[in-house]
Amino acid sequence: MAIIPTVRCRSLRQSLAFYTGVLDFTRIDGSDDDADEGFTVLSRAGDRLFLSTGAGDGEFGQAIVVMTEDIDTLFEKFLGRGLVRPTTPGPVHQGPTDQTWGTREFYVDDPDGNTLRFTQSHR
Repeated sequence: MAIIPTVRCRSLRQSLAFYTGVLDFTRIDGSDDDADEGFTVLSRAGDRLFLSTGAGDGEFGQAIVVMTEDIDTLFEKFLGRGLVRPTTPGPVHQGPTDQTWGTREFYVDDPDGNTLRFTQSHR
């Protein structure tokens, strides 16, 4: 069984550029036209994520956990690709942070205010 989050976006073009250009996702399915509305399927490390402009497909501002390895290197890679650190959120948006619950995390907000929580478990 697979559980696949659907992330709501206002501009499919803008979201695709962010998710594929900065965050290492690959577009694997979706409409081939240039419309800025619609639905597409992304993949990263074998997991899938849906992007949709549909009004019934989720709410803006949701949080999604992305489990990963070598979180410090990943964060630096994203910065090199143009990830901008926001000025208002807390330290976990500024870089990898050791959490009291036993993970190391950094948070990334997409263009629509959805938060991807990149998380590495301590071993």
